[in-house]
Amino acid sequence: MEATSAVASDPSAAAPAIARLASHAQEAHGLTSDPIWSLAESTPWVGPQLAAFATIASSSDDLLRGSLLPLMTAAQDTSIDSLKPIEGRVDTSSLASLSVPARMAADEASRAAAAVNKIDRTPLIGVVGAAVVRSDELFSRLSSALDALSRTTQLLPAMLGQDGQRNYLLLVQNNAEWRSLGGITGTAILMRTDQGAISLVDTQSATSLSRGLTEPVVQLPDEVQNIYQTRPARYFHNLTQIPDFTVDGPLAREMYRKQTGTDVDGVIVVDPVVLSYVLQATGPVALSSGESLTSENAVPTLLSEVYRQYPEPAAQDAFFAQATGAVFQAFLRGQGSTSGMLTALARAADERRVFMWAANPAEQTILDGTALAGQLPRTTEETARFGVYLNDGTGSKMSYYVKPDVALGWGACGDPGLSNAKQLTLTMTLTNLAPADAATTLPTYITGNGGYGTAPGSATVVSNIYLPEGFDLVSATASDGGTFADGSFEGRRVLTFGSRLDPQAGATISVVIKAVTPATEAEAYVTPTADASLSPIVSAECGNDAYATLK
Repeated sequence: MEATSAVASDPSAAAPAIARLASHAQEAHGLTSDPIWSLAESTPWVGPQLAAFATIASSSDDLLRGSLLPLMTAAQDTSIDSLKPIEGRVDTSSLASLSVPARMAADEASRAAAAVNKIDRTPLIGVVGAAVVRSDELFSRLSSALDALSRTTQLLPAMLGQDGQRNYLLLVQNNAEWRSLGGITGTAILMRTDQGAISLVDTQSATSLSRGLTEPVVQLPDEVQNIYQTRPARYFHNLTQIPDFTVDGPLAREMYRKQTGTDVDGVIVVDPVVLSYVLQATGPVALSSGESLTSENAVPTLLSEVYRQYPEPAAQDAFFAQATGAVFQAFLRGQGSTSGMLTALARAADERRVFMWAANPAEQTILDGTALAGQLPRTTEETARFGVYLNDGTGSKMSYYVKPDVALGWGACGDPGLSNAKQLTLTMTLTNLAPADAATTLPTYITGNGGYGTAPGSATVVSNIYLPEGFDLVSATASDGGTFADGSFEGRRVLTFGSRLDPQAGATISVVIKAVTPATEAEAYVTPTADASLSPIVSAECGNDAYATLK
């Protein structure tokens, strides 16, 4: 815990703490690596306990002396405040100097974490088993943090224009009208970087960027068209309907180029919940309308109240763009604390509310496999992963009122072998929380006014459920009696359900799958909503259920 806190704080002050911990780890490693200890590890019952302790001691020594201490020594002259913009400019030199030591530290930490993760926990008794579980969590967390630091030091200097001007497309999703990765991409901001200077040079609405596009800007694969038709390549609003940002990023770049003539070096996407996290760090920002945008009111203001205040869509777009720009300008002015900003962005990335795609293949390789890449969930030997992606079918902003409750549950977890298939159940209940009189009390722009076949106040949700690779479908049912359409994408089977939800009513979808697998953990990536208390990542271990509630 102390090492984790030290890495999260100012690197210039962390080295003494890391050095002290490294000394203790070295002593423990020496104690557990002599011949007598090694001989004792071969004895029944007590042997596995001693072996587990020895592995943790050895890995701690590797992590602290081989990874953290060299990194902290290299970073003694570095402060996280160097990342704070000063008059719109960030000094990239300190980050660039940490690139090599950060990569070496990340590699060493990954090896140490892997060693702890491979400890056989079956013969371990209570206190030792609990210590191994806790150690595994800490090693994994620190390894992930160092991996993120390494990738950041490799990417950020170039992205900030260290080697020349860069253009990036910053997309802001609107969670009031769901698309798979969050919501319609309602606002596009052209962001320019040059020698660390950051500026916002243009803003376009999704409506203007879709105008005149009668044909798809690219030919989408048949499997994509089978699920989403050609809409993601014809309407800027629908870019993130495809739940893989390595597909959406190039699509956004091409659509923007076709409509504006400007090529961009990458695409970044956020949502209003991310803006609310940033506002926790910067404090309130003033808008030209005289209002103040805060971390508490940003989401309801941008995703609900704006439609009451501004009936015309053009005025709504202008307000949304102006508010988004004001938040980013506060950041560029250096308003607020650097640590608070980093915490806000880290939380947003963990919740899969921030994605990034780079046009440079080498830079995209650094992003691949991270949460920022926004790729489809990947099933491993340890973890089976679903994708639960929600899309609005109302043609309005009713998603703001719909709550998805997702649960995972394992069956047949008692058999540690692979002789029998394990079953895994995903259950999702969608509830329309709009008031019973929503048809008359909500603005028609929110209800859709029946324009696309859904009665005012009701909400239509299209759910695409991506099954884990290697699992077979046992059953798939919906409480409203609806059936599903079958498809596939990137090797995953995709079940598509349509649910019509009246005000204050709900519907439940249940999917049961099975596989002969050593996996004992399960996760589901769920479309991030306007409700920050709902975790977009649901998890469960064999024998336990987990729900999408605030972590």
